[in-house]
Amino acid sequence: MKILVTGATGKLGSKVVDSLLKSIPESELAVSVRNPEKAEGLRARGVEVRQGDFDRPETLANAFKGIDRLLIISADGDNETRIHQHTNAVQAAERAGVKFIAYTSLANAIDSKNLMAPPHVATEAAIIKTGIPYSFLRNNWYLENEIGSIQGAMGGAPWVTSAGKGKVGWALQHDYADAAAAVLVGNGHENTVYELSGPLLTQEELASALGNVLGKEIPVQQVSDEKYAEIMKGLGLPDFVIPIVVGIQESIRNGSLEVKSNDFEKVLGRPVTPINEALNQLVNAISQTK
Repeated sequence: MKILVTGATGKLGSKVVDSLLKSIPESELAVSVRNPEKAEGLRARGVEVRQGDFDRPETLANAFKGIDRLLIISADGDNETRIHQHTNAVQAAERAGVKFIAYTSLANAIDSKNLMAPPHVATEAAIIKTGIPYSFLRNNWYLENEIGSIQGAMGGAPWVTSAGKGKVGWALQHDYADAAAAVLVGNGHENTVYELSGPLLTQEELASALGNVLGKEIPVQQVSDEKYAEIMKGLGLPDFVIPIVVGIQESIRNGSLEVKSNDFEKVLGRPVTPINEALNQLVNAISQTK
């Protein structure tokens, strides 16, 4: 059996590769990357590195050739770009005769009002249309997405949000990666949808957990979307990013990530990393990079 992971030099992709190599030999794993030079470390570990660019479908024929199980990690970019790129990848997988596709989707994708949902809705539909057995890994929210706020709190800043009482199923990328690896190497995952969500927490509850880890109280400032945009601009975020981060706050406030599920444990065969332990890992990692 040959497994291929796309986007394998990215933050999630590299963790999926690490997880896979704990359970399969290097000879059974290949990766598809836009820039093979960035994957020299993987090549040195015995992993087959293939060049594949979602914007250049002609490169994907060789990238996906002879692959039994494929993980398509959702790309970055605006919605229109991502839909185009993901469609190219799915069509290439069909032409290459891939036998199973796992795809990193978004929490409650089909019914979600999250501003990032449209590419995931389109990609899930494209995969179903091929008739290839699939597993949709509907990832809730990476705890790593909050590193900026965690760093701020470590430095004495308040936790600023416009997400109100909206709840999020935060989990570490490591847990999402282990879940993806488990689906790729395991049996019985054909035509499944997994809502991969950690325990649901509000911003206040997350800040409180962080306060427990840091040994101090983290004040939470609930602000309007307009004020949040103003603060993010003041922190130096580029203008084009501000509507995205504000839109994410709005999506959380509207409940788009409030998805209660035990699929994580079902797939992992273990509990998701507890929030205090997960925050402690991130705090230690941040401290070591200073």
